[in-house]
Amino acid sequence: MKSVKFLAVSIMLVVSFFCMGALNLEAKLISPDFVELTKRLNPTVVNIRTVKHIKTRIGSRSVNPYMGNDLFGDLFGQFFGQQAPQQPRKQQGMGTGFIISADGYILTNNHVVNGADEIMVKLSDGREIKAELKGTDDKLDVALLKISDKVPLPFAELGDSDQLEVGEWVMAIGNPFGLAHTVTAGIVSAKGRVIGSGPYDDYIQTDASINPGNSGGPLFSGTGKVIGINTAIIANGQGIGFAIPINMAKSVAEQLKSTGKVVRGYLGVNFDKLSPNLAKSLGLKSEKGVIITHVEKDSPADKAGLKVEDVIVEFDGKSVNAQTDLPKVVAAAPVGKDVKVTVFRKGKKLALTVKVGRQGLSSVSATPSTAGIGISIRELSPEVARQLGLKETKGVVVSDVKSGSPAEDAGMVKGDLIIEFNGKQVDTIEVFSELAAKVNKGDVVRLLLRRPDGTFGYVAITAE
Repeated sequence: MKSVKFLAVSIMLVVSFFCMGALNLEAKLISPDFVELTKRLNPTVVNIRTVKHIKTRIGSRSVNPYMGNDLFGDLFGQFFGQQAPQQPRKQQGMGTGFIISADGYILTNNHVVNGADEIMVKLSDGREIKAELKGTDDKLDVALLKISDKVPLPFAELGDSDQLEVGEWVMAIGNPFGLAHTVTAGIVSAKGRVIGSGPYDDYIQTDASINPGNSGGPLFSGTGKVIGINTAIIANGQGIGFAIPINMAKSVAEQLKSTGKVVRGYLGVNFDKLSPNLAKSLGLKSEKGVIITHVEKDSPADKAGLKVEDVIVEFDGKSVNAQTDLPKVVAAAPVGKDVKVTVFRKGKKLALTVKVGRQGLSSVSATPSTAGIGISIRELSPEVARQLGLKETKGVVVSDVKSGSPAEDAGMVKGDLIIEFNGKQVDTIEVFSELAAKVNKGDVVRLLLRRPDGTFGYVAITAE
């Protein structure tokens, strides 16, 4: 009799378990009440207006007709001369952001506010407040702003993007084409999308309509929590938008809030994907993992005993299945932490311990480190070097050139590798900053560059 009762109870528990799972699945698939979500979440979304003070050139054939056009300016600007007189003007931009705390912290995209001289935030009640830029991260394309108000502000709750599933309902609120607080809805089309924007590509793809002006806005789950930051679209594409998973932005936001800088882990290896044939030649049963192609001397990887041809399959307890996985898990590892790295070496599984190093810093402002010449710089990590096709593993690379700046006048472009600063070798951002700190307004700065096309050359720039 007892066994019968036990069997009955067991069956009821199993049925209950599956029923709960079915209910959770049904809850995710049922369309949310977008009307109620919009009423509740609209006040947490802000419109962002930026102003850049730039110099234009008039009275000459060298005027660039694409100036101010992100799509064509970079592509065609280099074909126009730099001889015409300069006239100051204001270039305005727009985007979206969302409040993440009652005291006025706001998340948005770095490309929305990058290089702005003035940032204004417009609340849902129509008020416009000047914002302070607390910090930016150009690698993940995230920026943190701060506004002050007399009363606590409504803010959006951050969700867990790791729990997001393909097919779930999502909602976007933004400022497309300047049309304030526009609401669109759709589903998650895919996760882990790589679109070639940088070493930390891991986008959420959605068919919720996203257009220019939506950048920096929130992607909400069906329960009203932020699970992504709307960031990119495919030109001429319809129903294809991409958002940064909010879990990737959380730690970045905390660092920007506390220090204005982002510090990421560093390993010191170059690597490649593991193809089926390559895996077979190494005697491996699976092509999951990445194969090391270079180990930097005296790097954390070198000190831990990692070698060329090692296949990394796990880092700090996280699986490394694809080529895009390793940069993300290494970057997320705390600097100075001893982490376990699992590799296959000549067919044998090994466990090594690596003390995580520190990548170059991404700071709140490039002004101190650019000596008034109008550039932003970043450390030449192995990942960046690989993207630029460089064999060098040390130095600083130009990540942005401000419109109308002396650097632009001298012909500097994104991707220039700075080798020397006034005759002194530049290996790190710290060295560059020390040299730049000694430069005064009116001084001439001489830079030796390795250009993106592989050529070398000097530029002389007068600091503003």
